[in-house]
Amino acid sequence: MNPSDLKNQAISGVIWNFFGKATSYVIEFIVGIILARLLSPREFGLIGTIVVFVALADIFINSGFSQALIRKKDCTQEDYSTVFFFNLLMGIFLFFVLFLSSGQISRFFNNSELKPLIQVLGIVLIISSLSLIQRAKLTREIDFRLQTKISVIASVMSGTIAVTMAYLGFGVWSLVVKTLANDGFNTILLWSWSKWKPDFTFSLKSFKELFSFGSKLLISGLIGTLLQNINYIIIAKYFTPQDLGYFTRAEMFKNLPSQNISAVVTTVGYPVLSTIQEDKSRMKDAFRKMFTNTFFLIVVLMAGMAATSRALIVTIVGEQWLPSVSMLQLLCILGVLIPINSMNVNVLNVVGRSDLYLKLQMIVQSLSIPNIFIGVFFGIKALILGMILIAVFGYIIFNFESNKILNYPIKEQIKDIYSSVLLAASMAFVVFLIDYLTVMKPLATLIIQVLTGLILVIAAGEILNLEEYGFFKKTFLEKIQNIRLKFV
Repeated sequence: MNPSDLKNQAISGVIWNFFGKATSYVIEFIVGIILARLLSPREFGLIGTIVVFVALADIFINSGFSQALIRKKDCTQEDYSTVFFFNLLMGIFLFFVLFLSSGQISRFFNNSELKPLIQVLGIVLIISSLSLIQRAKLTREIDFRLQTKISVIASVMSGTIAVTMAYLGFGVWSLVVKTLANDGFNTILLWSWSKWKPDFTFSLKSFKELFSFGSKLLISGLIGTLLQNINYIIIAKYFTPQDLGYFTRAEMFKNLPSQNISAVVTTVGYPVLSTIQEDKSRMKDAFRKMFTNTFFLIVVLMAGMAATSRALIVTIVGEQWLPSVSMLQLLCILGVLIPINSMNVNVLNVVGRSDLYLKLQMIVQSLSIPNIFIGVFFGIKALILGMILIAVFGYIIFNFESNKILNYPIKEQIKDIYSSVLLAASMAFVVFLIDYLTVMKPLATLIIQVLTGLILVIAAGEILNLEEYGFFKKTFLEKIQNIRLKFV
């Protein structure tokens, strides 16, 4: 394959990768909304308690082998088969470990309901271990189109099953079956549509070679997953399943814009910056444009979500989720920081400093440990405030390193985005007052708030002639023009 074809294939892969992640997440969000109306916060809290243990076990199954296979220049059938059987054996082994320790885990959380849930949900470890090689092989071939097709079908089918079960009164088991069905459909479709099948071979030499690289990712993955999910464990241990349910719903709303924008930043920004990494001046200009435009979009969306949070939650998932409102308002601050942190991290990866990224990430994530005590003694809102401070610290240290590459320090970044902050804060204040000063049904309030916020942003953008607003306006008008031309 010549360089031009390879570049085109890479760009197509980037687009399909982002589209697949965004589409799957939107489907999960919609399914989550429907399930939130059919189930109680307590049932979401129960499932949220045990997913951490499944996630940790899943890291062991992978052991970094997927990344090792993707980066290896010449993978043989022997390599693939070796990793496949290791993954399968680890999946079976960890299923039994989780099955046998389910009693201890349920006693740790003082909740006997967890035991059967853990024992059944643990089956997902065996199911997921069967498809890691097919997914890694498709990624090596930059075939994200097929992966997208499979993930969307699996999300729709598993979501349909879960909603049906919840409607019929199966409660928390509808969430367990949803996870099992999603991984099950993914595995079945990957085996059906992927051309790869294992041979009955296992090479100790191949295992050692791949594990020498994968073991480092295993350790960092375990630590990262544990620290990223430690909040779930703390809330489940020291509070109630209902509290954890409220927290997970608030995160669901925050993640919809925040995670998707982060995906755009990392997926699209990486190849763009990589092509001009030798020209630091052009790289800084490109980064600055992405940074300011991304920040404008995310701060407006997050400020708007925080201001409309009460009407939004009551309208979409019902009054039983009202305690999630204050959590969502705080998490929206965190949602602003996640994409801009991703951008500074991206710079390190572009210039090949993934080792520095892992080191700094461990330092930042280690702050989750003292934050545990804050949550235990002062409550969930204090825990979220600690998460915000950790994200701010992460932004500072990641920018400190990216500044060495781009010469774009925090002071200059803040100068570039302060107008976006003022616009978003002013808009949010007015939108919040609508809910605070008026007495209307939640849906009517939400519609008026959204329209008011949109009008204020457009008016401010036009009057102040904001560069970031102009970028999105131009992009939007170009899309409308393209659509019109298709129908002419």
